[in-house]
Amino acid sequence: MDIQHLLGRLEAILLEARRVPGTKMKLVDADRCFQLIDQMVLAIPEEIKKAQRIQQEHDRIIAQAKEEAERIKEMAREEASRLADDTAIIAIAQNRAQAIEERARREVDRMRAEADAYALETLLRLREELDHTMNVVSNGIAKLERDRAERMKANEADAESLSPDQQPSQESQPPASH
Repeated sequence: MDIQHLLGRLEAILLEARRVPGTKMKLVDADRCFQLIDQMVLAIPEEIKKAQRIQQEHDRIIAQAKEEAERIKEMAREEASRLADDTAIIAIAQNRAQAIEERARREVDRMRAEADAYALETLLRLREELDHTMNVVSNGIAKLERDRAERMKANEADAESLSPDQQPSQESQPPASH
């Protein structure tokens, strides 16, 4: 049993005990108290063993952590040494990377110039087509306006040539469109 539990039971026995009138003393069941004390005596070694196991586990974890730290330090030393040996390779790789970047920049500039030229050519062609379309539309509008004006003049001339008794009555004329 847990030592804390046993101590709680002993405390309960002492709290339940009756007072001896006129004193601070209490009457307790000695047999029950001794039984609990016996159980505590048996539980204490168990608690000590549990504490020892916890301490051993703690020591084991600390030892593992130290070993891991040493292993990581050694790996870092090896990596640093390898990196120091790799500086020449890194310098060559950096030079190659710079050359590749420069070539890529030139290629991008060339492609951009080609794209700009294509876009300009396409826009110029589109402007010519739009100008042509605008001319066609303007000519169509002008033709329709001329035809309309001529029809209106012809209608006026026809209306003037008719005698007043031949003119259609105002009621039978269709409404003028605007």
